[in-house]
Amino acid sequence: MARPSRQTLAPPSATSLRRLYGHSKPPPPPASAFRRAAAALLLAAAVALPCAVLYRAVVSNAPPPVQVVWDRWPSREWGPPRAPVVVPEPEEDRDLDPISADDLDSEYLKLEQVLQAASMDNKTIILTTLNAAWSSPGSVIDLFIDSFRHGVRTSSLLKHLVIIAFDRKAYRRCTEIHTYCYALVTGNVDFSQEKRFLTAGYLEMMWTRLDFLRLVLEKGYSFIFSDADIMWFRNPFPYFYPDGDLQVACDHYVGNATDLRNIANGGFNYVKSNNQSIEFYKFWYSSRLRYPGYHDQDVLNFIKHDPYIMDIGLTIKFLSTTYFGGICEPSKDLNEVCTMHANCCIGLQSKLHDLRIIMEDWRDYMSMPPSLKTPGAFSWRVPQNCSLSLLNQ
Repeated sequence: MARPSRQTLAPPSATSLRRLYGHSKPPPPPASAFRRAAAALLLAAAVALPCAVLYRAVVSNAPPPVQVVWDRWPSREWGPPRAPVVVPEPEEDRDLDPISADDLDSEYLKLEQVLQAASMDNKTIILTTLNAAWSSPGSVIDLFIDSFRHGVRTSSLLKHLVIIAFDRKAYRRCTEIHTYCYALVTGNVDFSQEKRFLTAGYLEMMWTRLDFLRLVLEKGYSFIFSDADIMWFRNPFPYFYPDGDLQVACDHYVGNATDLRNIANGGFNYVKSNNQSIEFYKFWYSSRLRYPGYHDQDVLNFIKHDPYIMDIGLTIKFLSTTYFGGICEPSKDLNEVCTMHANCCIGLQSKLHDLRIIMEDWRDYMSMPPSLKTPGAFSWRVPQNCSLSLLNQ
């Protein structure tokens, strides 16, 4: 192999040599000196050049300040949680008190501990979700918790309630008013604002919630899921069926718990953790791709007819509006009502107005002497600001 030739150094100028040796002609340097100088120069360049390049890359290409957000949401393929996602800190969020990356990671690791601490002896918990729009003082979450405190044998159920917070503000507010909170933070979706019915943000939030419930079932916990705009007035457990894997409230109840003509409402359901329910929640979530633009409740009413439900052996029971009512179809007898849902209602302010009326009606009913609490003697004053006609436009 040919030996590479050495690059010849440029000879020094006569002017520079005169400065060292005067006007006399300087003696020529020996050839060995040139070789040693060239070797030293090449060695120095070989060491310095990579260092300079690396330093320039680090300094000139340094990224802007970032916050690390642990993406604690399970993958769409039902695998383990994804790796942490690093996103630039939004300008509009810098004036908030953020949850640190360590806190978020701790919350994820604490999920099992939270569920275990809130669980009943049979590994059953109560779940609701919360975002910033519903978390302000005097807003939906306060009414929700207040209903437990004023219900019949419901205050003790609060120790089994876990509030799933969709954003930082909701999480901070939860920790101020309740014992068991879990920060479900997604790296690229903002769930903090009010989500109008059937908007893209609303749909994403509903499907995110559904996928999380599947994760809870896979951890072996049965649950009652309740929207926060549902007021709890009686302990619902005595009114559940012993043989239903999925028991779901209704916007319209036709009179039979197994009749598929019942119009299910996904805002309140009791689900037992077993192979059938886990497989169903996977099927329900994946069915969003078959019905794009529909929310989870609509898709539930579509797929309840699917033969696959029978194939997996899932038992569905629909809960009567006599006990689990709502603005769509109110419970007529306050002596029997368990929950009252501000469904069939669009807009946060309309919902808050009618929820407050519902709570006032319940307090008035509870203050009545037993002799006056006869069936039909007292009825709800809602809807007022909520309107069923808006849903049909």
